[in-house]
Amino acid sequence: MAKPDPEPLVARDELAASDWDTALYLKFEDERTQPARDLLARVRSNARRIVDLGCGPGTSTQLLAARYPDAQIIGVDNSEQMLGAARARLPGVTFEKHDIGGWRPSAKPDLIFANAALQWLPNHHELVPRLMSFLAEDGCLAIQMPDNRQEPSHALMRMVAADGPWADRLVPVAKTRGLIGIYSDYYDWLKPLSARVEIWQTTYVHPLPGVGAVVDWFRGSGLRPFLNQLDECEREQFIERYMKELADAYPAEPGGGLLFLYPRLFVIATKPGARD
Repeated sequence: MAKPDPEPLVARDELAASDWDTALYLKFEDERTQPARDLLARVRSNARRIVDLGCGPGTSTQLLAARYPDAQIIGVDNSEQMLGAARARLPGVTFEKHDIGGWRPSAKPDLIFANAALQWLPNHHELVPRLMSFLAEDGCLAIQMPDNRQEPSHALMRMVAADGPWADRLVPVAKTRGLIGIYSDYYDWLKPLSARVEIWQTTYVHPLPGVGAVVDWFRGSGLRPFLNQLDECEREQFIERYMKELADAYPAEPGGGLLFLYPRLFVIATKPGARD
């Protein structure tokens, strides 16, 4: 029997003491967008009403708009900076500010697309079936989530957080960052509600110029909850220690730079229709 998430996750607006740094997030736009392309390529749907849940700066929304030019598309996020970037990118698309954990559609969508968003939310054993319940008949739920908590990049964040003068502030932050489910959990949660469930895992290999690029990648995402608890001097000390540990974990390639591995979990579930 599938078990609930082993630790609670908190939503993005609860993690953030300040809004997202959109420019820093988009520094790796190509690398962040490729999983969305790969997810969308496997979606089998003639969707007319689409919700891009946790749309961020609109990169995934742009893919959806190109694939479904005649569909009604709504992008949902809780970051004003991200939504501002999304509106500038796609002025013809509707974008709405909501905490995606409490979001409910005003009309049943044919496709809920959630690219690198649901990993911030708790209780996936309840969340995923709830999202399925929002879909129209034959509707599709398409999810992609980073699955990198055990990677050196994330293990070292937690280690540095627990080993320094900031430990009393950062250890509680680390404890809120629970695991997403494993592939069999999502299959067990979705199979009773679905006509078809597809699940796969991909590890992306990103050539980066050095450990500074790894730090920049996570300054725009995973490091934020830690750094938001620190003053400017402490942030510099944290980053210096983190970079030193990363250099040991990601050895330089002979030609320079490093190979940064990034595992991701993909789930597509299709709701039964009238003919099923």
